[in-house]
Amino acid sequence: MRRWHLLLLTLLQAGCALFFVLDILLTLTGSRVAPSSWQWREALEIGAAIGLVLGTGLGFAALRHSMRAHARAAESLRIARSAFRDHVTQQFEVWGLTAAEKDVALFSLKGMSVAEIAALRATTEGTVKAQSNAIYRKAGVNGRAQLLSCFIEDMMLD
Repeated sequence: MRRWHLLLLTLLQAGCALFFVLDILLTLTGSRVAPSSWQWREALEIGAAIGLVLGTGLGFAALRHSMRAHARAAESLRIARSAFRDHVTQQFEVWGLTAAEKDVALFSLKGMSVAEIAALRATTEGTVKAQSNAIYRKAGVNGRAQLLSCFIEDMMLD
């Protein structure tokens, strides 16, 4: 739903609820200024009740629409992640990376530092740096930023 639909829905429900709350407060405090005919009062109460029921129905429709949109977006993201993962795996094979280099390359693509990668792989920072240099050489890039840009550029071209 559009924003103005939701705003209108909210205002409708708030106005109807305010009617009932004010009616109860005026009755409890005895502050009612002029008595109104029972027909007029019944018409107002029926109108407010219909407004609340209508607002609830429209709110449910908006929620359902939002949940469907969320499900579509989640599915699109799942497909994109899968395609990206497949592309990365395929490119690692083309470059001929070893299993250790693949791990280091994935962690690098995720933005982890050399120290973090070394800690995760239970190895030294020097080993991670050497593996990173081998990855860059095999990929034909000069560093982490260019490695990442290889994949971003490929995804943008598709």
